[in-house]
Amino acid sequence: MALDYSQPFTERTPRVANAAKLHRAKERRSAGRFLVEGPNAVDAAVATGSATDLFVTEQAADRFPDIVAAAGYMDVFTHPIDDRAAKHLSDTVTTTGLFAVCKPVMWTVGKALGKDPRLVSVPVETSEPGNAGTLIRVADAMGADAVVFAGDTVDPQSGKAARASAGSLFHVPVAREAGIKDVLGQLRAKGLTILATDADGDVNLDEADELLSGPTAWLFGNEAHGLSEELLSLADHRISIPIRGRAESLNLATAASICLYASARAQSRSDTAGR
Repeated sequence: MALDYSQPFTERTPRVANAAKLHRAKERRSAGRFLVEGPNAVDAAVATGSATDLFVTEQAADRFPDIVAAAGYMDVFTHPIDDRAAKHLSDTVTTTGLFAVCKPVMWTVGKALGKDPRLVSVPVETSEPGNAGTLIRVADAMGADAVVFAGDTVDPQSGKAARASAGSLFHVPVAREAGIKDVLGQLRAKGLTILATDADGDVNLDEADELLSGPTAWLFGNEAHGLSEELLSLADHRISIPIRGRAESLNLATAASICLYASARAQSRSDTAGR
């Protein structure tokens, strides 16, 4: 689809100005829309039918012609913008010049879990948007059924979180629920064993394959202070990740990656053995 850049939208154009406001949570709630930037997120938004508007600089249109073409096929309103408008829309130092306004993709906890979930990631009180996006990406890569952000968490649809998910926000069901105990109740109702990461856990991850082969939900604590003693006590098992080198601990995203990989591997082996 050829775009006319003789009079591109500027940062003063109402559509651009309104899209830029979506960096604020209040505006996202009010508009019922959110903004993503970059080829991975925008491509996924267009492909899944979430994107309503595409904003693209001339340089970005040349770099990502397939995304622009797909937007045309999907009846996404596509708007040429100049470089100043791109900087206005971006929350990064160096912008790709490619943006999409999207319909909300968040699920309720019940719908995200579906009928028979086998692997669910439950980040608790996650405060860093980059971590939130990475956790969604890891869950998607490991074949998790859902990601449920529990407690007072960052918005997974914020610009930085969506970008860090590299498109996975549009691939895996993601829910957000302030009531942590309500989340735990719904997990148990679906037959999931609740596991919590804990340096002093009663089960070593290396020896947990039998446990991991069944339907499981992993609780991952806040970046700064982990999981509370109360939450640890509500888990069915506390799992420790063996550290063989001299590192004192693992960061949130790394710990989640290791645990979800271990679960995905154990479930895959169990499936193969059962055939």
